[in-house]
Amino acid sequence: MSVDGAVMADDSVASVPFGEAVRVWARIGCLSFGGPAGQIALMHRTIVDEKRWISEDRFLHALNYCMLLPGPEAQQLATYIGWLMHGVRGGILAGLLFILPGFVVMLGLSALYAVFQETSWLPALFFGLKAAVLAVVVEALLRLARRALKTRAHYYIAAASFLALFMLNAPFPIVVILAGLTGFALHRYANRHAPTQEAKAQSPRRLPTFTTHAIARPLLVLVFWILIWQAPLLLVRNLHAPSDLIAEALSGETNVFGALFIFFSKMAVITFGGAYAVLTYVAQVAVGHYAWLQPGEMLDGLALAETTPGPLVLVLCFVGFLAGYRNPLFMAPLMGGALGATLVAWATFVPSFVWIFAGAPFVEKLRDNAGLSAALSAITAAVVGVILNLSLWFGLHVLFAEVGRVALLSRGAGLPIVSLAWPQWATIDIAALAIFVIASVLLFYVKMGMVKVLGLCAAAGLAIKGAELLL
Repeated sequence: MSVDGAVMADDSVASVPFGEAVRVWARIGCLSFGGPAGQIALMHRTIVDEKRWISEDRFLHALNYCMLLPGPEAQQLATYIGWLMHGVRGGILAGLLFILPGFVVMLGLSALYAVFQETSWLPALFFGLKAAVLAVVVEALLRLARRALKTRAHYYIAAASFLALFMLNAPFPIVVILAGLTGFALHRYANRHAPTQEAKAQSPRRLPTFTTHAIARPLLVLVFWILIWQAPLLLVRNLHAPSDLIAEALSGETNVFGALFIFFSKMAVITFGGAYAVLTYVAQVAVGHYAWLQPGEMLDGLALAETTPGPLVLVLCFVGFLAGYRNPLFMAPLMGGALGATLVAWATFVPSFVWIFAGAPFVEKLRDNAGLSAALSAITAAVVGVILNLSLWFGLHVLFAEVGRVALLSRGAGLPIVSLAWPQWATIDIAALAIFVIASVLLFYVKMGMVKVLGLCAAAGLAIKGAELLL
C-alpha cells in the first residue's frame, strides 16, 4: 500500500501522479552534479528517503542491474525507476529529464568555447557548488554503506572492490562481475547440503519459467528500440554540401555527421565504467584520426562537463559540437555544432533506454531468486567500494589543485602495478575545504534541505572567486 504517494513497509513502488513525477525528475536533472556518485546519491536521497516512492531494496536491485550495463549508469537508474513507476512513458520521462538540462548547458558552453576558446570563467560559477556536492556524496556513501553491507563478506567485497579500483586500476566491469560471482559462490557454499522438506517449503521460489511469448516480447522491444536508436543514420549518412559550395569545403570533404554518429554508436556499447573508461580512446581518435579536436581540447571539454549537471559522458557532446562547428558542410558553424552535439547525444544515450526497456522485465522476474539475490547483494557491496573510489577521486580534485599518482610497486620499464592517487598537499584549496565543512555541518547536523545547501554554497563560492578576481 501507499499513502500520499509514499511507499510503505509492505510495498516497493508507490503510486505517484505523473505530473508530480515530472516536477521531481526535472529537479533531479537540474541538480545532478558530482558524477555518478553524486547523481546516485541525489536520486537515493530524493526518491527513497524524501519522497519514499520506491523501497530501498528495489532501488538497490535496479542499481545492481544498471552497474552491469555499458553507458551512464545514473541515467539508466533514473530510466529504470521511472519505468517501474509509470511504465515506458515514465522511463522515457526520467531518462530524458536526467540528461536534458546538462545537455542544454553543455550545448551553450560548447558554443561559447568554440567562439571564444576560453574556459577560465567556469571555476567562479561552480566552485562552491562542487564543494557542496562533495558533502552530499559523502552523506550518501555512509547511508548506502549502512544499508548495503549486511554481512562480514559484504564488507570484504566492498573493501576489495575499492582497493582493486583505487590501487590496481582494475577494469570496472571485471570488479562488478567478480563480486557477483563471489556472492553466488558464497550462497552455493552456504547451501551446499540438500535442504530439508521444511526448508524447501520456506525457501524462495525458483527461477521463473520463461515462455516463448515472454521471450519474444522483449526481443521485439529490443529490435524496436535499436531501430529508433539508429534512425538518424538514415538522415545524415548521405548529407553533403551542395555542389556550388564544395569548392569552399575542406579538401577531401567527408560527411562529418555520419562519421560522428557511427563512431559514437560504437562507443555507446563499450562504455563500461563511465566516461573515463573511453575518454583516452575518444581523444586519440578525435584528434589523431579525424582531426575534430586539437591536442588538449578534450581536457577543456572535460572541465566543461564536470561543471554541468548530468552524466560526465556529456563531454562527448563537446566533441560532436566542435566537429560539426569546424566541418558544417552547408550550414552555419553554430548550427553544424548543434547538430553534431545532438547526434552524439542521441547515439550515446538512447542505448540506455534499449537496455532498460528490453532487459528490466527479465531482471524484475528474477528478483526473488535466492541465488541471484545473493549475487546482486554482493554487487551492491562492490558498488559501495566503487562509490567510495569515485568519491575519493572527486574529493581530491575538488580540494587540491594538483593530484598525481604514486607508484607503490612497479615492474620493468617503470610500469606501475600498484599505485594510488596522491595530492600535492601544498596545493590545498582552503576556501573549498571551508565550504565543504560548512555544507557537511548543514547536511549532517542542521538537517537543512539539499537544495538550500547547494544554493548557499554556490553563492558563497561565487562571492569568493569574484573577490579574488577583483583583488
